[in-house]
Amino acid sequence: MNFEFSIRVYWEDTDAGGIVFYANYLKFFERARTEWLRAAGVEQQQLRADTGLMFVVTGTELRYLAPARLDDLLTVTVEPEPLGRASLVVRQRAWRGDTLLCEGEIRIGCVRDHDLKPQRLPPAVLAAVGSPSASA
Repeated sequence: MNFEFSIRVYWEDTDAGGIVFYANYLKFFERARTEWLRAAGVEQQQLRADTGLMFVVTGTELRYLAPARLDDLLTVTVEPEPLGRASLVVRQRAWRGDTLLCEGEIRIGCVRDHDLKPQRLPPAVLAAVGSPSASA
């Protein structure tokens, strides 16, 4: 399942040259992943309250292809892929119209909140990823 989320570039997102600061793409990607989960019925605070589970980023790899600038309207995509029982890879891209600006892979782990030990991905997340085989 692919998901799209729109984000406007504000002053706070840019450097002195008016270009989006490279680390802010991670923020854009995080917002899009959160909204993807929300659209799939997974509220992260509620998940933590109900199950004691939460998500942590365990790795990132980004490629920067073109700059985004102040006031640009970006579309950030989320393309989840199952990785294992307790983790998944999310491929994400930031677009301005038809121009690909940044792309990357974010590795997400599911852990218990009190000791950060890996746990199986919850069924709601597996359903959002669209692959029940990820729990096998």
